[in-house]
Amino acid sequence: MSEWTPVWTTDELMEINAARALAAAGTCFVGIGLPSTAANLARSTVNPGLVLIYESGAIGAKPSRLPLSIGDGELADTADAVVPVPELFNYWLQAGRIDVGFLGAAQLDRYANINTTIIDRGPDRPEGRLPGAGGAPEIAACCGEVLIVLRHSPRNLVARLDFVTSVGHGSGPGDRRRLGLRGRGPTSVITDLGILQPDPVTAELTLVQLHPGVALEQARAATGWELKVADDIGVTAEPTAQELAALRTLKAGST
Repeated sequence: MSEWTPVWTTDELMEINAARALAAAGTCFVGIGLPSTAANLARSTVNPGLVLIYESGAIGAKPSRLPLSIGDGELADTADAVVPVPELFNYWLQAGRIDVGFLGAAQLDRYANINTTIIDRGPDRPEGRLPGAGGAPEIAACCGEVLIVLRHSPRNLVARLDFVTSVGHGSGPGDRRRLGLRGRGPTSVITDLGILQPDPVTAELTLVQLHPGVALEQARAATGWELKVADDIGVTAEPTAQELAALRTLKAGST
């Protein structure tokens, strides 16, 4: 009997499932990198009416290729409107007018707190500097909900962050309310191995779905803490030919 060989990569599984997570969103504040790939894919597949908002002030951006940064001219050229950054944050984001924030992370802990600032590289070595916060702390605080996408490894999903850049669920239930954070916080973490969601009681990230071909022990070994697993863990749907074609076309236009 021949061994099953998928026609997609693990990154494609992650990006397609991240796009599916935006199927019901009206507006999305988009981070650069994997979140931008997923959000633009969602516009071409599950949610053509999705309004993409970028930190540079572009509202309703419809880039024909993946933007290189928040300052990419393609965002302003294709936007419904470009507003000053203070207006974007004060009027749109902090007032709770954006449904979903989509973020990446260099490190993520069990309560979906994010580090994008520094990495501790060990004794007698300088800290590894990352891109920093940008608007991520306010996105994590103020959007209706937050989605996070990152590759699943013990280096990325860690027991303790080297620095807390953006608060997810703090140290557990009630922390967001205590800190006065407007939004629901992270509701889903999409990785190249599966999907994690916060437990409704403890707020700890729990593996609720694996991607096709991924073993449970593989996910456990790739997590820097003792991973909680749902009793009725599921398997995500395989990518469709349409989703794969749309994703590959999107990426090809950016090379």
